[in-house]
Amino acid sequence: MPNMKKLPLSFYLRDDVVSIAKELVGKILVTDWNGGRTTGRIVETEAYNGQFDKASHASKGRTSRTEVMFSEGGIAYVYLCYGIHQMFNIVTNKDGVPHAILIRAVEPLEGIELMLERTGKKALDASLTRGPGNVGKAFGFHTSQCGLSLTGEELHILDDGFRPDEEALGVSPRIGVDYAGLDALLPYRFFLKGNKFVSGKVK
Repeated sequence: MPNMKKLPLSFYLRDDVVSIAKELVGKILVTDWNGGRTTGRIVETEAYNGQFDKASHASKGRTSRTEVMFSEGGIAYVYLCYGIHQMFNIVTNKDGVPHAILIRAVEPLEGIELMLERTGKKALDASLTRGPGNVGKAFGFHTSQCGLSLTGEELHILDDGFRPDEEALGVSPRIGVDYAGLDALLPYRFFLKGNKFVSGKVK
């Protein structure tokens, strides 16, 4: 893939988590561990705006689980959901501000055979990397990677110059955060319209 640049640390250290979540749509996620490289274009993200966002884990304060969210940005926050799904998030902003972005869906590019092996699927279809649990499984994420840098060789995000048009970028409230009251209505989810890997119900 030509002219691909790794996103620098400065990309993640900015203070507007919503803008970063929007800009991540179209970028390329890369994992390269346990002898296998997998890549895919990010097609759906959700922003979580720190301690005052009732949908964020950080709203409960600093705990052993959320401690990594309070670190300087540019690292991974991987947590276990329902005891089975490894959910990959990107920590942003400066030290002490627990902003994070959930990667909800990715369109596979490289390492599809490995993704199939990891997920136990027989053939590539949209279910392979649709939804954050499937992204975690296909890309080999594990909670042991919590705190891993997004600027290293094992894990990073590339920019190949792709930019979705404003009309092609969908915006909506986040999925599955009804418990967050009014914060559940915030337009913090971004996705590529019409992409078959995007999760949630087709409206």
